Amino acid sequence: MPDSTTAFQEPFRVTVYAVRFRPNGSWSWVCAFSSRYRFYVPQFAAFLRRCSLTRRKGLTMSIPQDSASASTPSTITRRVFLGAIAATAGSAALAACGAGGATSDASVSPAADASATASQSASAASDVRMITPPNLDTAHLGEHVLCYRPLRKGKPNLTVETMGNTVVAHNYGHGGSGWTLGPGSAKYVIDLVEASPAGSKVAKDAPVTIVGAGVIGLFTAYELVQRGYTNITVKATSFKDLTSHNAGGLLAPVSMDNDPEFQKIVDKIGIDAYKFYAEIANGTQPDFKTGAKVIPAYFEDREHSGLEPYVGQVMQPAKDVVLDFGNGTTREMVSYDDGIFMDTAVLMKSLHDYLEPKMPFIQEKVTDLTSLGSPLVFDCSGLGAAKLNDDAEVVSVQGHLVMLRDQTPTDLQHMILVYFKEGTTEAGQHVKRSFYMFPKHLPGTGVNDVGVVGGTFVEGGTPETPNYQEFDTMITAAKKFYGM
Repeated sequence: MPDSTTAFQEPFRVTVYAVRFRPNGSWSWVCAFSSRYRFYVPQFAAFLRRCSLTRRKGLTMSIPQDSASASTPSTITRRVFLGAIAATAGSAALAACGAGGATSDASVSPAADASATASQSASAASDVRMITPPNLDTAHLGEHVLCYRPLRKGKPNLTVETMGNTVVAHNYGHGGSGWTLGPGSAKYVIDLVEASPAGSKVAKDAPVTIVGAGVIGLFTAYELVQRGYTNITVKATSFKDLTSHNAGGLLAPVSMDNDPEFQKIVDKIGIDAYKFYAEIANGTQPDFKTGAKVIPAYFEDREHSGLEPYVGQVMQPAKDVVLDFGNGTTREMVSYDDGIFMDTAVLMKSLHDYLEPKMPFIQEKVTDLTSLGSPLVFDCSGLGAAKLNDDAEVVSVQGHLVMLRDQTPTDLQHMILVYFKEGTTEAGQHVKRSFYMFPKHLPGTGVNDVGVVGGTFVEGGTPETPNYQEFDTMITAAKKFYGM
């Protein structure tokens, strides 16, 4: 190649490190070349903004003045450029960056240890992950969905009682964690039934009625089939377009209100559920082959993930990572690389396909749990339990989410959940705002109509108080998170 040129014609990959010069204490760049990556000198600043770095403010590339052409300061030779890098690397100690905020304009922290090794820097660089954000322009926003989660204050009702001649097993109030807990919750409640004096006497061929056809009701029916019950009926007011169909699909215990002692039970139930979904993802579940997969789940910190009790049981420890969105914005996050995504609408269809040949599904509004003609009844009525079981602790938690369309599915094979400030909706209701993105895909939609963005937690929100402004607030917050 010529000795002087405005562009590097040979493609190669660049790893960029921030280093501190002494004695003046300024920061500069050191680049290590490997593989192949093409870039142009006049666009070097833009290139650096796309590199895998957490903090960039005030950083510059240091090139000796006499190395470049006097007439064209931006023109340097590849040989001179590499030589400058080698000289810089030889005169600088690699600096360890201290922990800081997750915003893209955070300044580089002072060196914590001038003796940090190059291998440590390389390890840090390997935890930077390039993430292509979804397209959030209006044309790429699909259906706007309102859903209502059944939250029971204090804890979900997972109990067994005898009402007259009927054994009633309650399984409701999971808030936003119905899918996270569904398979494990069904096992837990049926274990309680079979361990109870009255429940243990119910024959496997005796009539069993399940009230409710959301995720909890369907997993209860599935578990009963696995245990040999043969005379099951499912009754519900509706079987389509339920909150269970619309749920996002991240396996994590969210939107719950559990007392500390019961939280231990919830964690065990969640771990059992994780094992079930992991079998689907790994292709070893005998009845369901699609609907769950293992992909990275990103959170702001370990505490708010709710997944730390799973670590060492079914999950690996979280990793500290930096998400780089390729537009100058980075976010410090933690990643559970063995997170579970449940494609909820797909799984609802799979559960129906499995169960419907084995039992009747009857559309009926149940008003009395003891008048169904069954010695064993499972109350999986969700929000309906407020009236059906006269449970004043059950409240609706409204959620807003937007389906995405015409995306690049391979760019969205991960999950993100972060929490924002709480506030008040236009209806005067308290709202906990968050941002999440999951690779949800509705059956029957286009192959590129992948992704869902949420979400809100409006306690007491009802169809009479839809709080439509939250949709705009949510999309604006999502764009800000991605640096759009």
